[in-house]
Amino acid sequence: MIDFEYIRATDIPSALHAGAVPSTRFVAGGTNLIDLMKLNVERPAHVVDINGLAQRDPTLTSISELPRGGLQIGALARMRDVAWDARVREAYPVVSQALLLAASGQVRNMATIGGNLLQRTRCPYFRDTAMPCNRREPGSGCSAIVGINRTEAILGTSDQCIATYPGDLAVALVALGASIVVRQPSAPNVSSGHRIPVDKLHYVPGSHPERENALRPGDLITASELPRLAAARRSFYLKVRDRASYAFALASAAVAVEMQGRTIRDARVALGGVATVPWRSKEAEHELIGKPATEQTFRAAAEAALRGAVPHRDNAFKVTLAKRTLVRALTEVTA
Repeated sequence: MIDFEYIRATDIPSALHAGAVPSTRFVAGGTNLIDLMKLNVERPAHVVDINGLAQRDPTLTSISELPRGGLQIGALARMRDVAWDARVREAYPVVSQALLLAASGQVRNMATIGGNLLQRTRCPYFRDTAMPCNRREPGSGCSAIVGINRTEAILGTSDQCIATYPGDLAVALVALGASIVVRQPSAPNVSSGHRIPVDKLHYVPGSHPERENALRPGDLITASELPRLAAARRSFYLKVRDRASYAFALASAAVAVEMQGRTIRDARVALGGVATVPWRSKEAEHELIGKPATEQTFRAAAEAALRGAVPHRDNAFKVTLAKRTLVRALTEVTA
């Protein structure tokens, strides 16, 4: 374990001030950061504990209705509490399902919503400091491209990185068009923060895989906002993995539809386990909206969603798996 300075923040301005110092990380549940520190992948000089912020600002752990409709979920709310909240389960079942299929019960008891959205890839080469990895050490190379790449991405990849985004919650939030609220060190006393759509939060690797998201040093997520969306009530998350519990997705699909009879009036589609970021597929949505809810329509949507896939030696099976996962999810949600 490396040496680092431990700082316990008592309010948001002090957290933002401490977080803006170079080589600093925020910690709440710690289910990802501490793991990576033990592996020497993360080596922060300063760690700012933000759990105490909720004592000053209860909204950081609460779930509340927004004035314009929708729900706001505090960034320090635990995954378990959000998953079982009655309002989430009724109005946004895809969010509840994604959370309950993530990690293990013990991890869900500890992990926070904000931290979960920022979890880093589970690519084995990223986590093994003996192996070259452009995401961990820019310019060193991507071991996954020529190595064992069964679990790696087939969408949003580049010749610099094919690491899969591992999360479930962000896939559901991308499908719903959710946003996060962010406070910045440059404006510590501005209580409202600014909003970033979740589909703009994570960056595809391109030529700079070390740039993983839109947050700047010291930026702090304070909430997620779920929009008022009719299709969200008829939503579903399907996750396909090697084990029934505590395994990351080989392919997943978050879908939400609004029906008029047997015609799809609105559709939202996002894929997980197959891309470098939570992957919104507007191509699939285009194939669904205004069409009858039939297997033929679902297959056309799946073909559109995977049209740009670039498989490698060990993960070509994900193309077919992702298509079947999306077809099954759409079949379930429209039944």
